[in-house]
Amino acid sequence: MSIELVYEDDWLVAVNKEPGLLVHRSWLDRHETRFAMQLTRDAVGCHVFPVHRLDRPTSGLLLFAKNAEVARTLTEAFGERRVNKTYLALVRGYLEGEGRLDYALSRELDDIADKFADTDKPAQDAITRWQGLDRVELPVAVSKQHATSRYSLVQLSPETGRKHQLRRHMAHLRHPIVGDTSHGDGRHNRFFREAYQCDRLMLHAARLSLSHPVTGESLTLSAPVDAHWHRLAEAFGWHRALASAMADGVE
Repeated sequence: MSIELVYEDDWLVAVNKEPGLLVHRSWLDRHETRFAMQLTRDAVGCHVFPVHRLDRPTSGLLLFAKNAEVARTLTEAFGERRVNKTYLALVRGYLEGEGRLDYALSRELDDIADKFADTDKPAQDAITRWQGLDRVELPVAVSKQHATSRYSLVQLSPETGRKHQLRRHMAHLRHPIVGDTSHGDGRHNRFFREAYQCDRLMLHAARLSLSHPVTGESLTLSAPVDAHWHRLAEAFGWHRALASAMADGVE
């Protein structure tokens, strides 16, 4: 088993995490044997330190540091919102134009990990910028209310890093991400599984832009999308929009 490296220097390594892969070992899933952290360590031949997180079902760019000091610097940069994060998502409905959602989120607790957590804490500020990239209308009645079904390719840029923020914010906008089994629409998830053999969360961490923690130079890292994305782009005519988003981003 291996992992795709997308960047490496003396201090950093970035990988393209596949959907379903845990970042590191967790007692919440004691039966799992593959982890991004261990696979990255094996690929580069040294210990690596995680500096941010990706949800298990989310694919894409995951950054590690090669020593503890660099890891602290990067963790601070993420915490102080000095790292620009760009995601791609496929959502239900037409989401056109662009906007900025400032919608606080209550803490989302795990039954086991957060068994003794304080459930009375106030909601945390959460901000997401979004931009519609392309759209499609299919002649399929996934829901009984509509004769056709609409979907959008969108770019998401979280300004904060709350748990499941993008998934919860898209659900709040009534444009849930396809494949989201926690906050999404089961009818549309089922349609994509059956019609396109797509059984994953369609959320991809495409890009990180930051100052290099050692050299100070501007650094932009990106991770290519997988076969599910390319298959859907082929079916929906989204080749140009997807290629443009991956190549240059959308300002």
